[in-house]
Amino acid sequence: MPVLVITGTGTEVGKTVVTAAVAATARAAGRSVAVLKAAQTGVRPDEPGDAAEVGRLAGAVTTAELARYPEPLAPATAARRAGRAPVHPHEVADAAAKLAAEHDLVLVEGAGGLLVRFDAAGGTLADAARLLSAPVLVVAPAGLGTLNTTELTARELRSRGLDLAGIVIGSWPADPDLAARCNLADLPDVAGAPLLGSVPAGAGGLSPAAFRSAAPHWLAPRLDGTWDAEAFRMREAPPAS
Repeated sequence: MPVLVITGTGTEVGKTVVTAAVAATARAAGRSVAVLKAAQTGVRPDEPGDAAEVGRLAGAVTTAELARYPEPLAPATAARRAGRAPVHPHEVADAAAKLAAEHDLVLVEGAGGLLVRFDAAGGTLADAARLLSAPVLVVAPAGLGTLNTTELTARELRSRGLDLAGIVIGSWPADPDLAARCNLADLPDVAGAPLLGSVPAGAGGLSPAAFRSAAPHWLAPRLDGTWDAEAFRMREAPPAS
């Protein structure tokens, strides 16, 4: 996987922390990593964005950001309101391809969900993934409501002929409720793709050293980690009714 596109089922699902975990785990496996943020919204020019946060947590990774808009809106809307040029899918693909020529792994982090619009023509992260022929990793929340949004995202990826690499739970609670526990079995079923990890809630608040040490234990071997989906499910599964 020279390029891996990372999207979420929506906003605030843990996408940036998962991106950092994938980057840290790949680095621990000896791979050189670049992280590309396609469009950063809701951040002032002097504030660190998502790519910088990935770099802080994961360590020595190359970070890049194609565009930044001050209002916390969809990129196309934020660009229009700021009077700035939007990001287009081909620009995302071109930037990722250039980074891939110099790195073992390039992580392309989207903004919000898969179909959030980058430009007035309706270009999306899915279009960039198609141009790159890159697999897509979907970050999903743990609890109630996640099955619907995860299945919709998976169906959209398949309708476009894109490869769904798997699902990572972006924030596994310390005290999961019944829905979250049941979703461990149901998520891979509705997605038609494997669970490839579960990042504990609050992981982004760890020190960088602690984060890098723990990250491989949150991700499955396909992402260079040691996390075992079946063992995790058996440990967290609810008792039979």
